[in-house]
Amino acid sequence: MADPTGFLKVKRKEAGNRPIHERICDFSEVEQVLNSDDRMLQASRCMDCGIPFCHWACPVDNLIPEWNDLLYRGDWKKAYDRLNQTNNFPEFTGRICPAPCEHACVLNIEEEPVTIRENEVAITEKAFSEGYIKPRPARKKTGKKVAVIGSGPAGMAAADLLNKWGHTVTLFEKDPKAGGLLRYGIPDFKLSKSTIDRRLKIMTFEGLEIRTGTEIGKDIPGKVLLNMYDAVCIAIGAMKPRDLNIEGRNLKGIHFAMDFLTRQNRINDGELLSPADLINAEGLKVVVLGGGDTGSDCVGTAIRQRAASVTQIEIMPRPHEKRTP
Repeated sequence: MADPTGFLKVKRKEAGNRPIHERICDFSEVEQVLNSDDRMLQASRCMDCGIPFCHWACPVDNLIPEWNDLLYRGDWKKAYDRLNQTNNFPEFTGRICPAPCEHACVLNIEEEPVTIRENEVAITEKAFSEGYIKPRPARKKTGKKVAVIGSGPAGMAAADLLNKWGHTVTLFEKDPKAGGLLRYGIPDFKLSKSTIDRRLKIMTFEGLEIRTGTEIGKDIPGKVLLNMYDAVCIAIGAMKPRDLNIEGRNLKGIHFAMDFLTRQNRINDGELLSPADLINAEGLKVVVLGGGDTGSDCVGTAIRQRAASVTQIEIMPRPHEKRTP
């Protein structure tokens, strides 16, 4: 796979992020891109491992060594085709996945791991720019109707596959736009919402019906929905936050992460929120409880809102500055 000695000749090179002084002033994506030649060189670092632990660690079973090999050889189309065999939306995972594959990479034992996540999104963006990704409606319809409730990543993936299998699929979403947590939970500086819209456009051209602003159980009773469709897939996500039963919990100015992030994403999307719904950290001293990805999203959002200061508190030991993904 790839160049068996590539890891000896090529050091890990990340695309990097936009300068700090620039990126804290807007909500645009922070991650930059490598040119095609450098990206292919990075793929050459993928070894011909006897046991590809990256594949084992990937939640969607991506065929990582195979598409890294194709990328190294410059066959971007076949690389995307191989990637798409296991992943409906690599443009999403390539941006926001915590990349357990890189932690499991054999190179990570003594060297820095292969840039698997960045390679994934590079392959996908090349596929979009070259027109490899285009609407492909099902050749034959089954005559069955399926409703998918919830348009987050799980609902989108289910609707995409069901539609490709020839069923007539309707995707229901209670919010004004489809995307679920991809749209309303993940900050724009990690995932531009134009990336979601691009994929949804292809899915609608393939025959998927998307009904937004429709809450099942409120706008359409569940029993009515069951009578309308042959099958119903529920993919509503987990929106209930974990609370803390501690003294002072009910003091003013304490908010859940999803309430904070969702409101900012709605503002970025042009929605007008009432003053009572706004959560703005401008000029305030902010404390974020939790050091995971969601906590970091809150830190980034508070800084962009021009908070006076931001302090993040985490129960686990501080990770090494050069920790692997």
